[in-house]
Amino acid sequence: MAVKIRLQRHGSKKRPFYFIVVADARAPRDGKFIQKIGTYNPLTHPATVLVDRQKALEWLDNGAQPTDTVRKILSTKGVLYLKHLLRGVGLGLFDQATAMTKFETWFQEQETKARERQEAVVRERREKRRDQTVAASRPKPSKVVVPEAVEVAPVVASAPEAEPAPEAPAVEQAPEAPAAEAPAE
Repeated sequence: MAVKIRLQRHGSKKRPFYFIVVADARAPRDGKFIQKIGTYNPLTHPATVLVDRQKALEWLDNGAQPTDTVRKILSTKGVLYLKHLLRGVGLGLFDQATAMTKFETWFQEQETKARERQEAVVRERREKRRDQTVAASRPKPSKVVVPEAVEVAPVVASAPEAEPAPEAPAVEQAPEAPAAEAPAE
């Protein structure tokens, strides 16, 4: 029996939420599973991932194969690095304490980077929200009134023997309306 560590989709339409499960490879994606080892929410920024490291290590040691997405998730959470270190302990390259100190220093660095990314996202959102409120509080520019098109007099071609005609003004101005006269009493 081939065992996979994969994602099981939950959540509503266009709002995915996943369980990280250990399941038989022949079982349907959202069907029967052996054990739930974590959750994955891709809608938060950065994505929220909760994984039981010990259960994941046990299943990896027993031969369960993670899918590509789950492999990346387990890698970012340090499960694959811990498996690598524990293999070194098994081969006698270093002891358990050294492996755990290496893992703890690596994990602290990863948590610091993740915290910095989260703070940067929060800062960007605040700045964007502040810029939107400043833009909304500014007075909107008044509409510019565009004058109507002005007619241009056509140029009349004159005969070569005749004297040139005096040029007409290029722009005709519309006649002004006469001022209304006050009625006499």
